[in-house]
Amino acid sequence: MTPVETPLRRLLGSVDMARAYTLAALTTAFGSFLIVHLTSRTTFATIVLLMSILGMAILVVRRAELSALRFAPSSLLIFLALALISVFWSTDRSGTLAGWAWMLGFALMAITIGHVRDTLQTVRAIGDTLRTLLALSLGVEILSGILIDMPILFLSVEGNIALGGPVQGVFGTRNMMGFVAVIALITFVIEWRTRSVAAPLAIPSIAVAAFLALLSASPTVLVLAAAVGTATGALTIVRHTPARRRGLVQWLLGGLVTAALAVAFFFRHQIIAWMDAGSDFSTRADLWNTILDFVAINPFQGWGWFGVWARGEYPFTYINYLLADRHETALNAYFDVLLQLGIAGLLLFLVLGGVALVRSWLVASVRRSVVYAWTPLVLVTLAVDSMFESFTIAGAGWLLLVLCALRAGQSRSWREDIDAAQTGTISTLPPQE
Repeated sequence: MTPVETPLRRLLGSVDMARAYTLAALTTAFGSFLIVHLTSRTTFATIVLLMSILGMAILVVRRAELSALRFAPSSLLIFLALALISVFWSTDRSGTLAGWAWMLGFALMAITIGHVRDTLQTVRAIGDTLRTLLALSLGVEILSGILIDMPILFLSVEGNIALGGPVQGVFGTRNMMGFVAVIALITFVIEWRTRSVAAPLAIPSIAVAAFLALLSASPTVLVLAAAVGTATGALTIVRHTPARRRGLVQWLLGGLVTAALAVAFFFRHQIIAWMDAGSDFSTRADLWNTILDFVAINPFQGWGWFGVWARGEYPFTYINYLLADRHETALNAYFDVLLQLGIAGLLLFLVLGGVALVRSWLVASVRRSVVYAWTPLVLVTLAVDSMFESFTIAGAGWLLLVLCALRAGQSRSWREDIDAAQTGTISTLPPQE
């Protein structure tokens, strides 16, 4: 039976609603710090809840367009299930349920965006969102550091722009500022290359993102820039290689990356000294060593999922007590997942990101449009940044990971072959010479 067409159904299924929802969801994710500190955490939780419900309503209305097999990556669903099941061995069941609800909410927003917007539309929406937030960040820093020459405490803005940084913008910390600026740079360049944004808008956007990335004075920005630059160069080489030689080139590049990682690990102390990040790394090393002591107690299932560390809960409080610090994360997404969901959770997390990266890389290698390079480059950024921060397991970072994994799974997976067999369609990935 065909559903009765009502004004509400038409609204939820409309293109205008899809675009508005995407912009609202992305603003909610990337503007989380600003929203919380201008209103309250309760207000922000209410916004996330309403966006999740609205997203589910949109998907229900559009269910005829969706495929159950390609609704979400299997690794994502299993990871979410494991996080929920961890409530049975968590030190605080209500805290675990709350942490899981936050993660599910952002995942639902990402899944909705992935099904109502294509890759280019997604890139454009992220570009518009980050352009606005970066312009706002620059304005706030100029106001604080130059016009009134005093910190804006409730936004954690120190007003150091006249001193050359570090700046935090409306993102709370310099590392988050740097991370968002790198994501913005990738997005703005892709917009420019696909001609979806005119040069008079694209070039100033790139300049502002690069300027704020530099002023963030975040040690991770240098690493992210090097990783993204290397990945961009490698992908460019692969895309311009004839199809018959592409496999060999992929393997050679993989070998070079492995060798480079080995060299970087061998000279890690010299690299840290060159980046002037010794104190930051020392703090992280002490934290990670302490976390490993607690991982050894519950190595397989972890201590239960919380996401961002819950205040007053074991083992997080005790870790901070031992270090005489106030960490809210493990400052490393992989260590955070290992601590909270054990080895099983870490393996699932690696599969979720790793499979998405391989799929999206292969798609970007053969598709003619440069827009397909956005997904693997963002995944590379998330993977590298996860070694220094835990942005990927919460908020905007988690939304980007789910969105990229969904996008990669839609373009290249075993589900595509099943759908093709059922519908009689052909593969969507023709070879490119």
